[in-house]
Amino acid sequence: MPLLAVLALMALPFVEVWLMIVVGGWIGVPWTLAALVSLTVLGVFLLRRAGTKAFRDADQAMRTGEPPRGGLLDPLMLMAGGVLLIVPGFVTAFLGLLLVTPVTRPALRWAFAGWAQRRMRRMQERMNEEFVAQGARIPGQGGPADPFGRRPGGDPGQGGPAGSGGSTGTGGGRVIQGRFEPERSDEADRSQD
Repeated sequence: MPLLAVLALMALPFVEVWLMIVVGGWIGVPWTLAALVSLTVLGVFLLRRAGTKAFRDADQAMRTGEPPRGGLLDPLMLMAGGVLLIVPGFVTAFLGLLLVTPVTRPALRWAFAGWAQRRMRRMQERMNEEFVAQGARIPGQGGPADPFGRRPGGDPGQGGPAGSGGSTGTGGGRVIQGRFEPERSDEADRSQD
């Protein structure tokens, strides 16, 4: 999929130039240039309006501590559509108009939400596989011990059924209780001698 996207982006300028030549042959060069300039002006207008509205909504949401009213996807779609309209070309203008038209935005929002959910699910599955491959226990996946090292049948704070003679933690080895003292420096040793 990423290779396909890279190839499409590399081919886009050639397709745009070819399409400008074809449209220029149909309606004439002056009308083609007028259409491209008007699409750019429309894109600048929409980008300014959507950017101002998005900033105002985000500022209001931060002041009240609530999420933005209309969500963040609509202003982002309007801004992306404005940017695509600013880029000279008919393919990018078509994509930009799809993003800014109120009729098509709900369908695109639905498609994006579905894509994002599938992508998040795949990322979660890959992360779980990596953690399991490294020997980590994934919360909610079960397992013989809980995150605090207690085994089934053990009392909280005891570490498991082994009792006071030590506990068996999640590593499976015996835990020996003890204490340590910080290592003395050479100067402290000489002063005591």
